[in-house]
Parts: sequence; C-alpha cells; structure tokens
Amino acid sequence: MASCSGTRHLPNGEKLYTGAEIELESAEHVNKKLIKAAAGSAVRPSPNKGFFGIRPKLWLNNMAGPEPKTKLEKWLKKTGEPPVLMSSVKPSVTAEIIDARLFNMGIFRSFTEYKTEEKKNSAKVVYTSHLHKPYVVKELLYDISDDSISRLILLEKDKTLIKPGDDYNLDALKTERMRIDAFLKNRGYFYFNPDHLIFKADTSNINQDVSFTLTLKDSIPADALTVYHINNVNINQNYSLNARRERSFKDTIMYDNIVFFGKEERMAIRPKVLVKSIYLRKHDVFSRQSHIITLNRLMSMGNFKLVQVNFAENNDSGPGLLDVNILMTPMPKRTFRAELDLVSKSNNYAGPRMNLSILNRNTFGGAELLNINLAGSFEAQIGNKNENLYSYSYNPQVELTFPRFYLPFNIKGSNSLYVPKTRLLLSYNYMKRVNYFDMRTFQFVYGFKWKENIRKEHELNPIDISFTKVGNQSATFSDLLDSIPFLKKSYEEQFIAGGSYSFTYNEQMLTGKKLQTYFRLESELAGNVFSLAKRIGGEKPSSTNPSKVVGSVYSQYGKLSLDGRTYLNFKDKNKLAMRLFAGVAKPFGNSSIMPYTKQFFSGGPNSIRAFQINSVGPGTYFQNPDTLGLLQLGGDIKLEMNAEYRFGIYRFFKGALFVDAGNVWLQKSNPSNLGTPFKFSGFMNELAVGAGVGVRIDVSFFILRFDLAMPLRKLPEAEDNFRWVTNDINFGSSTWRNDNLVLNVAIGYPF
Repeated sequence: MASCSGTRHLPNGEKLYTGAEIELESAEHVNKKLIKAAAGSAVRPSPNKGFFGIRPKLWLNNMAGPEPKTKLEKWLKKTGEPPVLMSSVKPSVTAEIIDARLFNMGIFRSFTEYKTEEKKNSAKVVYTSHLHKPYVVKELLYDISDDSISRLILLEKDKTLIKPGDDYNLDALKTERMRIDAFLKNRGYFYFNPDHLIFKADTSNINQDVSFTLTLKDSIPADALTVYHINNVNINQNYSLNARRERSFKDTIMYDNIVFFGKEERMAIRPKVLVKSIYLRKHDVFSRQSHIITLNRLMSMGNFKLVQVNFAENNDSGPGLLDVNILMTPMPKRTFRAELDLVSKSNNYAGPRMNLSILNRNTFGGAELLNINLAGSFEAQIGNKNENLYSYSYNPQVELTFPRFYLPFNIKGSNSLYVPKTRLLLSYNYMKRVNYFDMRTFQFVYGFKWKENIRKEHELNPIDISFTKVGNQSATFSDLLDSIPFLKKSYEEQFIAGGSYSFTYNEQMLTGKKLQTYFRLESELAGNVFSLAKRIGGEKPSSTNPSKVVGSVYSQYGKLSLDGRTYLNFKDKNKLAMRLFAGVAKPFGNSSIMPYTKQFFSGGPNSIRAFQINSVGPGTYFQNPDTLGLLQLGGDIKLEMNAEYRFGIYRFFKGALFVDAGNVWLQKSNPSNLGTPFKFSGFMNELAVGAGVGVRIDVSFFILRFDLAMPLRKLPEAEDNFRWVTNDINFGSSTWRNDNLVLNVAIGYPF
C-alpha cells in the first residue's frame, strides 16, 4: 500500500503533499458552498491524483526511477507524474490569495489562517477563513461625461447586470463593462474599450452595502468617443497570401455601392449573390454585430478557406470614416474524392464499400454546391445458419445546394449569422439480395435548412417523394412474406409523397456549460394531397379500397418523434449522458400499415446495444435470429432510454459504462396480431434491457467505438413475456457468451 500510495521513495526529510481542506467560520449566515468553492479554486498546488489513497500515476513515476534508461522506463516516466512535496507548498501565499478571492465576492474584511497536519510520510494543509456576510449592492448611479455615450447607456440601464440587493461581485462588474462595450460598438464606437469604464465604489460598514457610480476614464482618447461610419466597402474574392503586397487593381466594378476587384467575368461568385451576405454598407454606422454577421455568412457559404474583414480609417474623406476591405481566399472549385471501406455490421454482415464523389463549389456562379456521388457495396452475412445470404447495391445521387432560399416568390432576408440553404436531391438505389429479391428506390427531395442561432436549427422539406419497388422475388422470400402478412403489406405500400419538418436545439457546442441539453423534434405527413384530390374527384380512399397514383398505391400517414438528451459534464472531463426517445406513427385513410422504411425499429449499435440490429419487438413478438439479416419487423410506437457514463482512460482512449432499455409496439388499430399492442398499463413490463462496457478511440475529428453489451431483460423464445436474465449470466460458459454477448463496432458516439 505504501508503494501504491507513492510514499515509499520520497527524498529524505520530505513529506508527500496530500491536499488541502477549507474550513469556514462566520457568526452570520453565508452561502458556505459558494464561498468554499471560490476559496478552493485558490489553493495551489494540486496534489497527486489518486483514489482511496492509491496514486497510480505517482507509482508509475517511481517505477521509472530517477534516471530512466530503457524505453519502458521512459514511457513510465512520461505517463506518470512526479511527487508533489510539502516543501513546494507556500500556505501563507495561498491564504492571501484566498482572502483576495473572498474580497472579490464582497467579503472585504475576511482573514484566513492555516495549519499543517502531518503524518509519517504525508502532510496536508487546513485553511480556516473567518467571514462576514458579503456586502450587497445599494444602487448604481451614472456620471458619464460624454453626453452621447451617457444617453445610450441610460437607454440600456434596465438591462444592467448590477442590481440593488445582489451580493457584490467583481466578475459581475467586469461582465457589465463588456456588455456596455458590446452595445456601444454596435452604435459606431469602433475604438471604445471596456477599460474606459470605471466603477467607483462607496461602501458603508454600518449597512454592509456599496453604492456604485459608473464613469469614464479621465484620459480616454478622442477616437474612443467618436462614432464611426462605413465609407468604402472593397471586396477581393481571389485574395492570396502570396500576393498580399499587391495593392493596385486595373479592373474594378461597382455593385450596390460595393467595389469588387477584378473583371466580372472572372469573378468566381457573382456580385449579386455576395452582396446579400454583406451587412457592412456605405454610410451606415459601424456595428460589431454587422461585422460578425458578414464574416460568418461568407464563411458558411462553403466556398472560401479564409475570410478577413479589415478596417482602416479614411482621413482623406473626412473624420470618423472607415474603409472596409473584405479579403477572401477561395477553395478549389472542384474536388474529387474516392473512398474504400471495409464495413462490419451488428447483424453479422460484412464486406467492402466504395464511394466516389465530385463536388463543384460554384456551379452556376452563385456559390451553388453540386455533389455527384456514386456508392456501391457488397456484403455477406457470416456466421449464420443460412447459406448464400449476401447482397450488393449501388446508389447514384445528385445533390444541389443553394446558399439562399430558392423560392418562386421573394421573402424578407434575416440578419442571422448563418446562410439559409435550399437543397435539391435526386437519388436512385438498387439493392440485390441474392436468391431473395431486388429492391429499387427512387427519391426526390426539395427542402430548406436555416439556423436561428448557434443552438437552434430548422429543416423543412415541403416535397419529399420516394418510390420503392420489390421485384424478382424468389419462392423462399415469398413464403416468408406469406407467413407474416404484416410484413408483406408494409413492403407493398412504398409510394410516399409528403413533407417533413424538424427542429433541433443543441447546447453541446457550449463547452463551458456544466449541464448541456439536446432536443430534436421530427414530424412527417404523407399522402394527404393525393387523398384530397381523389375526394374532390369523387373517390373515397380507404385502406380496404386503396386509391392509386400512376398505378401504385400511395401511403397516407402521420409521424412524430422526440429525441431528448442531457449531458452532465464533470471537472475531470468525464461525462454522464442520458437520452430519451419517443415516437409514434399513425397510418390512416389510404393505408392501414406504415411503409416499411417509415416504421420504428429497436436494437443495434445506436439503440439497445445488447440486441442485434432491429431485432427487438414489436411488443412481445420473438424475431427468429436466423432471418434477422433478411427481414426485420418494426412498429408504430417506439420508446427508448439510454444512460452512459463516459470517462478517460489514457489520452485519446476513452471508456464507457452504459445501460439501454426500450422496445417498439404496434397500435391497437393495426390489423396485424404480432406481439402485443401498446398499452399504457403494461408497456413497462415489455421493455428490453441491456448493459455493457465500451472503449472509444476519440481523436476529436474521428471516433471509433467498440461496445460490448449483454441483455439483462429479454424475451426468451419459448415465453410470451420479458423476464430478467441476470441470474443466467455465466462469463465462463462459451455457450452463454455466444448467445448473449454482442460486440458493436461503430463510428461516433451513440447519442
């Protein structure tokens, strides 16, 4: 234990520093949790990391010795950490820093004592802070010497962060200065700085309060008090760092009061398109917000490696004028990409996949992105009782994206940081299940994507049409469909014409937030336009007598799903991730069963990882493992819950412990009798549950995930109800391992 704790090889006369304790003493009621956290943040140095008295990194350092020679010893030295000795601790300095932190919280008359508690080989420091209640804000007054700035600040005083009754807080004062600075920069004060603002404090020891007066520095420069306007706006969309010293251009054109360098026929993107993303305009008052919007919108077009927005005073035209120079370094217009992958799936399918794509970043001179893609794959199911179960597919696709709303009518532009996008997609997919069937799918999508801000994103597809046809069915496949009428019916109705809308709220990019949330709502409607047209024509479509369009039965349904996630981030960069997914789909009118591709499925690497992909449900129906690779059954309702604790192992190696639960069900109105329909009174007893461990290689831009899971609650083949199988766990049995352990290999995190 002495060796593992790292106290065995200490220098003579030294003791290992094991950390500090913070104690608070006050005759008044104070927020001890908040104060202790602030005092604890001032403690230096940090002790060696460990748990239950064991310090593995310190032990590795000691194993390497003082002068490592071999590769192993050098690796141990690099991986471990040297001992933090008591002689390196300066308690008197730390006590002063603690008092300074408390002073910044309004505890002006605190004092901190310390004592050292020693053991045989280790020591710790106990800091005791004597406190009083923090001073509170009595009032905030304004005494701004410049009338124009004073008038603007007073207009915004209701938004101040310094409010009477709040505890004194230095950080709040700093944040308030930055808020006012940002507000003034959006009103033309280009050279203003937060340091030009001063809070003068008047404290009262009797009432323990403080009155603030906001003033300007006496030595504030004249340009900080000047409102600047935009003068000339110049754009060079072929800027190169190698040619940065070239300042003269023979050819320029003027469009909408903006100067474009170069000949118009040689410009990559037409001026008419670019000006829609330029929010800095001649004669306008300078605005930092307009600067940021311009920069973000130009970068989000996807055509430029680098965009610079530079400002320069133009004294020739008069005082208070800024010339704007926008320098854009273009990306290559065309890119060719080829990928070859070896794919392994959780349903035991494996094989090669190739993807070829050509990207044109400026197809029609308006920053349109044209992506022509051709994908092909071959896969076979290994380790399955069925022989010759393999397939191949190819998928040509053309996608055209416009950096604007592409509509037959004009809509008012927004001042969002992000460029709205219109997407046109045309694809064809052919899949051949050898000895079973062919499947051909055509799809056309016309839709829009736009972001309100960094957290909120919308996607609307008013036209989403797909047609799937199954042909060349073998006798074996036909017999399988005949044995499950529900599946046969869902394969038949595959002509879908409708629209969809989704909304996403995502806080994961806010890295400093301890509790992050994610929410996604998806909705879809199909078949209503056709049904309305048929009814106007005198027909009455129904599931028993379905109508057809161009010779095919069209699907009519509604679908809604909610995906909510919470991420709790810990100080050691570990994370607890939780997810709840709920979805419901309802066929009506012309359809009695949801199309196969629109049903909900459960099981797999991004679902319940203890079960093969799409193998859970519906309800209490047991899916035959021998046919899972060929046919899976879905449902109309889905409920799924996941919890995962993610922790670091070493550098980019991460670990995880997880629990998954869920199932899919059919609605009572579904004509199929597979499993049990969804009931609020009994669905909890029909949830499959699994748990496991994972290892992830996380190098930021790429995440390779290995999750090993086992079922805790499942539906045995010979029973009608789910049951717990924890008593059956037997890692020593090869039969149990083959039947229960599921290895999921995937790219990215499951949620």
